[in-house]
Amino acid sequence: MASDPPQQPTQQPFSDLGPDTVLSAIETLGYRTDGRLLALNSYENRVWQVGLEDDEPLVAKFYRPGRWTDAAILEEHGYARELEAAGLSVIAPIVTGGTSLHHACGHRLAVFPRRGGHAPELADEPTLRYLGRTLGRWHAVGAIGRFEHRPVLDPDRMGRKAIDFLLEENWLPAHLERPFADLAGHVMQAVEACWQRAGDVRAIRLHGDCHPGNILWRDGHAHFVDLDDCLSGPAMQDLWMLLSGERDERSLQLGWILEEYRRFHTFDLRELHLVEALRSLRILHYQAWLARRWDDPAFPAAFPWFADARHWENVIGQLQEQLDELQQPALEPVLT
Repeated sequence: MASDPPQQPTQQPFSDLGPDTVLSAIETLGYRTDGRLLALNSYENRVWQVGLEDDEPLVAKFYRPGRWTDAAILEEHGYARELEAAGLSVIAPIVTGGTSLHHACGHRLAVFPRRGGHAPELADEPTLRYLGRTLGRWHAVGAIGRFEHRPVLDPDRMGRKAIDFLLEENWLPAHLERPFADLAGHVMQAVEACWQRAGDVRAIRLHGDCHPGNILWRDGHAHFVDLDDCLSGPAMQDLWMLLSGERDERSLQLGWILEEYRRFHTFDLRELHLVEALRSLRILHYQAWLARRWDDPAFPAAFPWFADARHWENVIGQLQEQLDELQQPALEPVLT
């Protein structure tokens, strides 16, 4: 991944980002605000709905200092516009003054049109078929180009480095360190074995974090938001989070998705070996993400259970379940 190292923040992130600063930053872009602000649910960045005089409200996203370079953010924005131009409902940033990334009041920000909706009903066959078609079209676009400044999904970055960070920084209660380290090591061995069984699958440009909360469902249509984690990786990364329920239910759901997906883009069936491997990596990566962000006051307030021994006992339980799943045959889609 070619990218300049991001600048490291010198103070707590967003400590100076109060309502007055948000309004001032938006007004430097030429908008006339009406003073109405609504903080939206976001922890990695800060996102506000901003009221405008004589116009619809917009959404302002203030990027976490030190996480991405400007080049990486602009690559995310360009990808969103590329998908939008292909007819996909992706909420792309607004270009103002010739750019979509702005520097104002000591922060980097982008503004987006406001879209409403709710999370899709994933157990519903028509919904999953719709999402399968949409992601097939999405990946057909994603496979055309390549990222230069965004990360690549791999087990070392998502798994082993997460484990090392948690142990080196002493995030687990002392009596759980060894059980966690041993179990996580076995999980990673199984994950890497799944990767080997999948073989040299193609890495394409993805959404990267395609969970239901990043899909706004309204009037039978899906609007995709938040490409902040877009990266290169196997197509399955954008599909597995749409699956739910018991194994036979997930097999049926995956069949619905892939039948529609393959109308628009090829799917390498070797990637079926990666479903539980990707789920395992997400569990590990999520724990390290919370730990790395703990100096942001929003995180202890929102996730107070993270420092409790009970939480880490639950994580160990999840990893044991994943180890059992990783040792099962690959999930087989029910195809008609």
